[in-house]
Amino acid sequence: MLDVKNITKTFYPGTPNAKTAVSDLSLHLDRGDFVTIIGSNGAGKSTLFNAIAGSFYVDEGSIFLDGTDVTYMPEHKRSLVIGRLFQDPLKGTAPGMTIEENLALSYLRTAKGSAPFSRISKKDKELFRERLKVLDMGLENRMKSPVGLLSGGQRQALTLLMATMVTPKLLLLDEHTAALDPGTAEKVLKMTKEIVARDQITCLMITHNMQQALDMGNRTLLMNDGNIVLDIRGKEREGMTVEDLLIRFKAGTGHQLDNDRMMLSR
Repeated sequence: MLDVKNITKTFYPGTPNAKTAVSDLSLHLDRGDFVTIIGSNGAGKSTLFNAIAGSFYVDEGSIFLDGTDVTYMPEHKRSLVIGRLFQDPLKGTAPGMTIEENLALSYLRTAKGSAPFSRISKKDKELFRERLKVLDMGLENRMKSPVGLLSGGQRQALTLLMATMVTPKLLLLDEHTAALDPGTAEKVLKMTKEIVARDQITCLMITHNMQQALDMGNRTLLMNDGNIVLDIRGKEREGMTVEDLLIRFKAGTGHQLDNDRMMLSR
């Protein structure tokens, strides 16, 4: 379903600030995989996401999505089949537009293309209302409210709905609950699991929480220094503890994981 083949990306090449963020990295996802990714700052997690989403082109290697070579496909075209949430809840919505307008923008772009005379029908609005009810935040009664008036958690839940209103081929979740309070984060994670399971969405999720990385999805990757050093799934993953993960990390890299944020979230 997703094939990332031997990609490399170096920023500021040929300068004293040159930094190879991912190096000869390969990854394969089957349809319906829900893969969690952990790693220290600078491990290459977000760079991998940006490469898949088309935020930049890789220096070497190729990326295939559902059999299509997207290596040099522009980001706006990839966004028609790739949904993405960021850590910052403010990034996924237009604050000056209403909830209904945000949903319409996402829905028309993905479901009906960019035809200049596309319009939202009464049936579409009812669909929006039904999907908002599932969030259980009362947003179905505030469809005319500007998104800028919503809390961070409400905006992130809305962004999740926008990214999955039309089922994407791939969903990228870049620490999408890290900026939320614990209660709201738990609610958004629950919604995430339910939507991904319901629509059988192929999903990659970056998290700093090691227990969460083991509890969610069917596979866990650990990145270090621009590559994947652990790929844990199946029986090996069942019953694995955070302590087991730390031991495996040290065995795979030769040093201990020393990221304070990850250690405190155990």
